[in-house]
Amino acid sequence: MNVFTTPSRIVVTCNKRLAPYLESEIRELGFKPTRVFATGVELRGTVNDCIRLNLQLRCASQVHYSLKEFTADNPEHVYRNIHSFPWEKLLDEKGYFSVTSNVDHPTVNNSLFINVKVKDAVVDRMRKQTGERPDSGPLADRVVIHLYWRDNKAELFLDTSGETLAKHGYRKIPGKAPMLEALAAATIMATRWDRRSAFVNPMCGSSTLAIEALLLATNRRPGLYRSNYSFMHVKGFDEAFYANEYRRMEDQVKEVPGLQVIATDISEDAIHVSRVNAGIAGVEKMISFRVCDFELTDVPEGGGVVYFNPEYGERLGEVTALEATYARVGDFLKKKCKGYTGYIFTGNLDLAKKIGLRASRRIEFYTAKLDCRLLEYELYEGSKRSKEPVVRSKEGDV
Repeated sequence: MNVFTTPSRIVVTCNKRLAPYLESEIRELGFKPTRVFATGVELRGTVNDCIRLNLQLRCASQVHYSLKEFTADNPEHVYRNIHSFPWEKLLDEKGYFSVTSNVDHPTVNNSLFINVKVKDAVVDRMRKQTGERPDSGPLADRVVIHLYWRDNKAELFLDTSGETLAKHGYRKIPGKAPMLEALAAATIMATRWDRRSAFVNPMCGSSTLAIEALLLATNRRPGLYRSNYSFMHVKGFDEAFYANEYRRMEDQVKEVPGLQVIATDISEDAIHVSRVNAGIAGVEKMISFRVCDFELTDVPEGGGVVYFNPEYGERLGEVTALEATYARVGDFLKKKCKGYTGYIFTGNLDLAKKIGLRASRRIEFYTAKLDCRLLEYELYEGSKRSKEPVVRSKEGDV
């Protein structure tokens, strides 16, 4: 079986609550998902299709290509089924591979144990067929094999990504409490931004949001910033096919004349980090950076989106101090952002009440630790509805 040209089940995983945005991306690429679930999207395709998905997707974590489905009641069943797979057709006997797993079975209480079982089965098969064995270990920078096993149903995957796709590769200096790139992209996709009007990001931190906004607007894909994937280390990898997909991705980049992206932060260090990351992404000259308090952020005429990602506060003293900050954010939106759509991403809805505006939408997201919301505020010009930019919402106050 040539996995690069043989269709099979593909499961593209993502972080919690990103699946709708991932599905939209996959459909825009011309694929037809067969199932969407809480943390991923399923479709059919080849490993060559996986190459395109790896290069193009913003919201994904891993792209898994199914190699084999089987039933297993215990670890020995897993070993025998994996040992029977023709690994010599996929792996270089002098190469390297790693194993990951997602296991929920009463016979296994330690995922490391089953990972070793999978590794042993692969190594024993390779030694039997070739007289040699590849090295193995924890690094995900070459071939990655993934086992999914729940109840008595097991499935063996080639993880064509390796290192997670959720990190887009340009952020060499993360900054303080950075938002994951895949999450940042999804939240921007959830806004009403037309990708032509202004995008204003006060409290920008390391500027992940401002950078991702520009990558979306100019159609720069994450694959531009990464040069290594698991699929590159599988036997049969066609470098010419990959090069053609890479050129296609480069050709998609477009200019957006007049686009204004503004990122400000009170921290000089944050703006320095932002410039470095934006430079690696190739968009530094497209962002107007400024060191200042957020209230001094320039908001261009003509409307657009203003997006805050303030701190949430984890301890009582921090929350109390942040109440005044959230109130000031609300005042800034009311006074300086009329004609814009405002967004605040927060993991603390009690703090969000201090903003003093009603949200037109509350969009659910999730970080590694917190249940979060992207709150949307329509900030009307003049007295369209009232003297204050208040929006009616079935959900009431935030």
